[in-house]
Amino acid sequence: MLKDSYKYKGLREILVAKLHQSGIRDKNILEAMLAVPRHFFLESAFAEQAYEDIALPIAEGQTISQPYTVAYQTQLLELQPGDKVLEIGTGSGYQAAILCQMGMDVYSIERNPKLHMQAQKLLNELGYHPHLLLGDGTLGWPEFAPYHGIVVTAASPGIPKPLKEQLAVGGRLVIPVGDLESQQMLRLTRISESETKIEEFKYFKFVPLIGKEGWHEK
Repeated sequence: MLKDSYKYKGLREILVAKLHQSGIRDKNILEAMLAVPRHFFLESAFAEQAYEDIALPIAEGQTISQPYTVAYQTQLLELQPGDKVLEIGTGSGYQAAILCQMGMDVYSIERNPKLHMQAQKLLNELGYHPHLLLGDGTLGWPEFAPYHGIVVTAASPGIPKPLKEQLAVGGRLVIPVGDLESQQMLRLTRISESETKIEEFKYFKFVPLIGKEGWHEK
């Protein structure tokens, strides 16, 4: 287990207070963000900025989403402890850690081998043990479907059909959809086997979701 410091715990308390003021009301999310040390998911050069509400660069040209974005997407999922959740885009592993801390059964897919290995190592060192897969996240993880929640942490041109199909009845899929410059957060709720409802929320800017059912790699 990696050792945290009182300095960073204090900064997390300030961040969590700001998130609450910004409309994050789910107590389980706020407690998880207070517990998970975000600075461990960043290179040491960015450690001092870890608890500012900003996105920051990680390896392989990717980013770690700003804390508000992580909390906002998670809140839209409306999860209960023990729910099975699929994350598309493991990245640094921070979102997976938050979900694990909340008591979810977490499945997460990453297409980049380096990020996949780094996240696996760090999450294990922190005592989190989500199910991790190296692969095309736009195809989901059908072996363990259906999922109570699916969260996509990259920008998609549409809602991938495989993810819709892997959502449990009553489950919610949260995904940023749009072009490469701006995306609107959508929440798809599966009402029944044949019926879904889509709700529109705020606009964000994410890195592109690469894959068969997303943006195609150049």
